Amino acid sequence: MAAAESDEKTPGPPRISDATLRDSAHMAGVEFGPGDAAVISDLLVKTGVELVEVGMVAGPGSKDADLVLATHEAVGPERSMTLVVVRDRRQVATALDEAERLGVRHIMYSIPTSEQHAKLKLGSPSARFLHALARSAISQAKDRGFHVTFSGEDGARTPKERLVPYVTAGFEAGADRFRLAETVARLSPWQMEEVIAGLTEIDGSEIEIHSHNMLGMAVANSLAAVRAGARWISATVGGIGERGGNAPLAELLTSLRVIHGDTRFDLTHLTELSRVALKGAGLGEAFQPGPTTPHAFAYELPGQLSHPEAYETLPAESVGNTRELQVRTRLTPALVTWALADSEISVDVEAFTPWLIERQEHGGRPLLDRDAIRKAAIDFQAA
Repeated sequence: MAAAESDEKTPGPPRISDATLRDSAHMAGVEFGPGDAAVISDLLVKTGVELVEVGMVAGPGSKDADLVLATHEAVGPERSMTLVVVRDRRQVATALDEAERLGVRHIMYSIPTSEQHAKLKLGSPSARFLHALARSAISQAKDRGFHVTFSGEDGARTPKERLVPYVTAGFEAGADRFRLAETVARLSPWQMEEVIAGLTEIDGSEIEIHSHNMLGMAVANSLAAVRAGARWISATVGGIGERGGNAPLAELLTSLRVIHGDTRFDLTHLTELSRVALKGAGLGEAFQPGPTTPHAFAYELPGQLSHPEAYETLPAESVGNTRELQVRTRLTPALVTWALADSEISVDVEAFTPWLIERQEHGGRPLLDRDAIRKAAIDFQAA
């Protein structure tokens, strides 16, 4: 078979969504601004990316409001999608209020499906509770007129007998698309193909794959998912993102061009996209994916630092790396408490946290690690 010919088992060219302004914006220490969002989203659409995923909403007063609004201004809300966190019915209602205020039309529900993540984030590993929560969240959103993608966060570690009934319940509740999130990279391409094949057999299903690149197989796994019937691939510019990065957009699109003869995309924008995104992310000239880089085990959420086993394919120590805190202004009292633990530094965390956020804003948002937060706490005591 010639290199440019499509594999006869591949059901058709996939549609592409890009999560640079969502997944990477929540990568430890990375904070895109509205200007970055406008330029990146415009270049993505010019390249041929169908949906630009931007920001996260958990309730009122979203920190990502400026990113969402800038993206809407640049490419329109119909080409944008925003992640909505799901924890309980009341929280979902307030998050949807915020999404409506921002003019969001497409939402992507983040719902943990593995027992480990469900227990950690929902307070219960019960599959019955998971189904009820997903049905409620999806119904609320559809009643308000949203296009709804729902996720299987940590879906790659969710057994088939737990995952398939959950996905079935979501589509029965009216969801438009399901995203399998390979939150913790662990699948080979042939394993991914088997998992996706079990989901595409569900009546009315439309499946998307979102892979992380800790094992270096995010593009291969994405193509394997399409071979098994997935209709969407989620990627990021330069592969930047949490936990070893995501499926890199340039490698994905060039693979589609060379392997499958897919000429739908304007590849001439890819280098400029990488330059703009890496500069905006503060990652220098290149982002290196995989488990040995300084970013691989860097976190800015306290739950990731307190429960690393829920997020890591392998422990940082197993590859000679270290687990680090990296943050700019996305500070919370819980994160500051973690940073100050065992330090013998005693401050009023509720007062210190907003003080430090304000100092960061006025100081150009320098990168903070645990030692820098502790030093700032000493400065706060002396102020």
